[in-house]
Amino acid sequence: MTRLTPEVVVLGTGAADGWPSPFCDCLSCADMRQRRRVRTTTSALVDGLILLDAGAAVPSAVARAGRSLREAHHVLVTHAHPDHLDPALLLWLDWNPTPHTLHVWGPPAVASACRDWIGPRTPVHVHEVSPGDEIALSTPSGTYLARVIAARHEGCTPDAVAAEAVLYDIATPTGGRILYATDTGLLDDVAPMRDAAYDVILVEETFGDHVDHGTGHLDLSSLPVMLERLREVGARTESTQVVAVHLGHHNPPEALLRDRLASMGVRLVDDGTVVGAPRRELILGGARSGKSREAERRALSFADVTYVATAAERPGDDEWAARVEAHRARRPSHWRTAEGPESLLPVLRGARPGTAVLVDCLTLWLTGVLDAASPDWEDAAALAVAAQDATKELIDALSACAATVILVSNEVGMGVVPATRAGRLFADLLGRAHQEIATACDTVTLMVAGRAVEIGDGRG
Repeated sequence: MTRLTPEVVVLGTGAADGWPSPFCDCLSCADMRQRRRVRTTTSALVDGLILLDAGAAVPSAVARAGRSLREAHHVLVTHAHPDHLDPALLLWLDWNPTPHTLHVWGPPAVASACRDWIGPRTPVHVHEVSPGDEIALSTPSGTYLARVIAARHEGCTPDAVAAEAVLYDIATPTGGRILYATDTGLLDDVAPMRDAAYDVILVEETFGDHVDHGTGHLDLSSLPVMLERLREVGARTESTQVVAVHLGHHNPPEALLRDRLASMGVRLVDDGTVVGAPRRELILGGARSGKSREAERRALSFADVTYVATAAERPGDDEWAARVEAHRARRPSHWRTAEGPESLLPVLRGARPGTAVLVDCLTLWLTGVLDAASPDWEDAAALAVAAQDATKELIDALSACAATVILVSNEVGMGVVPATRAGRLFADLLGRAHQEIATACDTVTLMVAGRAVEIGDGRG
């Protein structure tokens, strides 16, 4: 059986009080408010079937992600603190019962907290779990296997709820593997995760540079130690996507935190980000529409990025050289760059899982293809065949690529009809290429005046 990476929608990435914290005016919180940025309490949705943690922010987070819990069959709760469990979710279920039973799993305090919220029409079954348990999660897509691992949450609060907190190791029916490790300090015993080779690890990083907190949480000092322990036992591999969650305001502002985490190979993602299975995203727009900046913003959530600059060299063109240099200057220093239209396919074919490839742009890539086919652009038939063949080859490479790919291209068909024969031919060929490439993409976005307009599922 081919191993398939699961889809994980990271519904929330914040700590118990979110980020920014509501009563705080520290530099980190002020930066978030100034930029209208919000991180809600941590939770995730696996393959649309399994909800990880169910705090009060989950219903709105699910809606913002464009998802529903209608097909969810299981809820795995780490512990009964309110940011991880709001049993009122079961009341909402009673108001809109699903045709199947929803199974809620968690330590004893979770089961106790849920029982009073189960209404007469609520199709729910609550199960108690303990560290060491292995539980079979039946779904329409097959059986997932969840292993329950003890968290190290002591010292956070003196109550019994913190003492019984757990982590979840989830194996999917298609061979994928996820570790959900939030609300835990540094684990001394990582033997239960030996040779797991996780596809995705959601790992908490609550306290940033505040290292004397004395709680059962990780910070920027203890996180790399935790990651190294996981690497040593084969739980974290080169292809594992590690995403920081349970982020609190003791962290530095996001721009600094992103660089700090990237140096550890850890992603900083927005609430609602889809991780796990690689995605293909096509971003179209006119000149100065903001398409390149939007693509770069999306790529920033990855710790490992290859930027494919498809422009051919233009010796002696100072204005073009200045444009290229401006693009280079705003890229993070740890991104790799491949240049020239001929570099695109080799990069796609060699990309690793958990990484991202940003292609800017397909317009210049196709220009290079056409230049090679007919340097004077006089042979229209040859140009059409070259464009068709190159587009098919690109789609094949996209389909096989192990990385997430973000494609940028110019939408040239919305202005006046080009005055030259070559211009009209190019607009036709690029437009056809866009239509075909869109069918291979998960999302298609049109940029207008710096605003992203989602124009549908590219595969629809």
